[in-house]
Amino acid sequence: MSDLFSMPLEDLVDGPNSPQAEVVDICSRMIQIDSQNFGPQDARGEVDMCRYVSELLDEIGVDVSIYESEPGRATLVAEWAPEGTDMSRPALLLHGHSDTVPFEAEDWTHHPLSGEVHDNCMWGRGAIDMKGFLAMVLSAIRARHRRGEVPSRPIRFIMFADEEASGTLGSTWMGANHPEIFDGVTEAISEVGGFSLTTPGGKRVYVVQSAEKGLWWFRMSATGSAGHGSMRNPDNAVGHLLKALSRIDSHQWPDLGHPVQEEFLAEVSEMWGLTIDRDDLESSLAPIGPLSRMVAACCSHNVTTTVLSAGYKVNVVPTRASAEIDARFIPGAEEEMISTIKSLAGPGIDFETISLKPAAAAPFEGSAVDAIHRAIDAEDPGAVVLPYLNSAGTDAKGFAVLPDGRRINCYGCTPLQLPADFDFISLFHGVDERVPVGSLVFGAKVVDHILQEA
Repeated sequence: MSDLFSMPLEDLVDGPNSPQAEVVDICSRMIQIDSQNFGPQDARGEVDMCRYVSELLDEIGVDVSIYESEPGRATLVAEWAPEGTDMSRPALLLHGHSDTVPFEAEDWTHHPLSGEVHDNCMWGRGAIDMKGFLAMVLSAIRARHRRGEVPSRPIRFIMFADEEASGTLGSTWMGANHPEIFDGVTEAISEVGGFSLTTPGGKRVYVVQSAEKGLWWFRMSATGSAGHGSMRNPDNAVGHLLKALSRIDSHQWPDLGHPVQEEFLAEVSEMWGLTIDRDDLESSLAPIGPLSRMVAACCSHNVTTTVLSAGYKVNVVPTRASAEIDARFIPGAEEEMISTIKSLAGPGIDFETISLKPAAAAPFEGSAVDAIHRAIDAEDPGAVVLPYLNSAGTDAKGFAVLPDGRRINCYGCTPLQLPADFDFISLFHGVDERVPVGSLVFGAKVVDHILQEA
């Protein structure tokens, strides 16, 4: 594995029936499909993604179903359970999303829709988030079909729409309107996790998401009296709003000590030899690399103002001012965070929910977790696998708990062995998104093991 990131692709492929045989080509072709999601009224490419994946699955005799929450907003569902599969076992769900965040092409070194390999990396929007994982799964399934090997249990594969806009027209819509597609599923694997960190001693640690924060995106508005900008106006909507925002922004959210977070911090502090400063967590975790920014946001709630709107002319005091806010809450503390925000805002402030998605958490045990451990050990012997709490969100929010009360244990494991100095986290939604070709190859092989052992 020492040459994983320098060897040419042809030297990393063990023949046409190997799980990694198609992963780079499939990833490249997906990247070339423009599936930017600018929001509910301006998203593209999801139908094209479904068409391409349908062709790949149709070639091996796997039927697919397409669901559209709105015209053009397509989710693909397929089940791979060839003859010989143990149908007495619950299905394992492998899922991803077809949409990507937007880009400004002129900012990139290589065009974000090129899907080209440069410097032993696959470049393009979605290489990491998350067309790479979709390619790993499809490459591994197609290779197993060619080898005549069946999975250990039925595999449900879903490619959701709209994840980059919180999944309202994708996983959330599917969970609410088509819960039957999750029948028989008890465990699920997708993003964000499975990538490696390297300790000072050279040991690799693969972090697997077993919990993620919930989100409340909301609009906060204040009203006041209109007037001339040249005169004092104690009933200025802009002033009311700014005071409310200041109180919320200055609030010190308590450290809630979530068990997944605490386990991660304890293990990492021992392996890296760190002293954890709870008052400056990001700095004390800096030696683990860019993941420190994500981990540091997971001891408490996080509330960030992202959009401000008020007024239409410099000398006119407006009657209304509003802000849009991204609030993320620790699993199990949704109501506490929301009530605190409203209390801090004070009287006279109106609230409108843009999106409210629950947190998700699963025990780090069971068939899928055991398979992840064995699969990573098979490709990187001696590596450590750790659960962590994700500060962002995934499609798991839409179905981890279904309307009828069923629960699905959801894990984030897009398996990527990475160079120790590769700034993986900054490339999520960033300029020059790319993934090492060797990492895609590694991931396809790990997914193949999971299909065998889960």
